[in-house]
Order: sequence, then structure tokens, then C-alpha cells
Amino acid sequence: MASIFVPARRYAEEVPSGPFFVPDRTRARLVQSLCRRIPALDGAPIRLEAVRHLTDRRGPVHAGSFLRQRRMAFDCTRAEFPRVFVHELFHFAWLRAGNPRRHSWEAVLASELRAGACGELGWSAEWRKNALAAHDSLSRTRRWREYCCESFCDTAAWLFSGTLRHAEFTLPARFRRRRRAWFLETIGSRRLSI
Repeated sequence: MASIFVPARRYAEEVPSGPFFVPDRTRARLVQSLCRRIPALDGAPIRLEAVRHLTDRRGPVHAGSFLRQRRMAFDCTRAEFPRVFVHELFHFAWLRAGNPRRHSWEAVLASELRAGACGELGWSAEWRKNALAAHDSLSRTRRWREYCCESFCDTAAWLFSGTLRHAEFTLPARFRRRRRAWFLETIGSRRLSI
């Protein structure tokens, strides 16, 4: 993951919301609602923070996950929050997915590339996909692995956030169906380790 600048700031009130500590009651209700859409979660609590002017080396970003610190920082609108939250949550799931599951996901993406699939289910995956060189998937370069992670998280956000349409959902339907099938088969109703 790219490095993210987070201005230091603490919140006077944190609301426990299942496996999350959330900076305000409104966002806590949104998180509770979103948790009903995703598989059951298994793991230590994650702290959510609202941060203004969140950036990485490329400029402004909606959010960032700090996996070892078990926290997420957000700088997005309420309308974008469900999609962004699920995306960030699945960074924790990717970390704990294990190599067999990650390699299985990579096989799905490699198959799409061989079939000439254009588009993605989020900008974070799409710009990485567009930057891939022909040898990246075969050599499992860092660029390929980062694309796979972002694509996994964007696909999860498409599936579980409740966002039905978005300008960033550009992957054709036949590839979306294959991704949905992979998630149902691989994750299904199992507890999601975060």
C-alpha cells in the first residue's frame, strides 16, 4: 500500500461498533449497517478515524488502511463512505487470506487479462491495471501483486457496499459474474479473518 499522510488528531468520543471503534455515532450506524452485508468478521478491533486532507504520494485519497496499527483513516463523503469502507476493510482480509486464496484470485485476474478485459471495479485497481506491463503477471512483480490486492478490495466493495452503480464500475458484466462466483465460492458464508 502507498504511504499515507495522516495529520495527528484524536477524537473525544469513539463509539464501539462491533469490531470497530468509530469516531462518531452517524458513522457507527453506517458501519453497523454495512457489517450486515458482508461475511461475519473475525479479528481484533479496528479503529476508524475521520481525517481531513488525506493524501499519498500521488495526491488526495479517500482513505488509507494501516494494517499493523489496525486502523483506517477516511476523508470521503457520506455517499462514498460505504464503498470506501468496504474496500479498506478488505485490505485486512487480503493480508490474512493466505497464499492459496491470493494465488486463486490472481488466476482469475490473469484469465481476464488473457481475455482482453478492460475496466475495473474501482479507480485504485484500474490505474494499477493500466500500468501493468506484459510480463508483470507471469513474473508476479510487485506491480502485479499490488494490482491484485486493489482489485480484490474494489471487487469486495462492489459486492458488499450496496452501491449498485458507480462511474468507477467499468468492468464488463461477464467478468463481474466470474468475480462474484469466485467470492461466493472462496469466501461465501465463512467467517472473514481481518
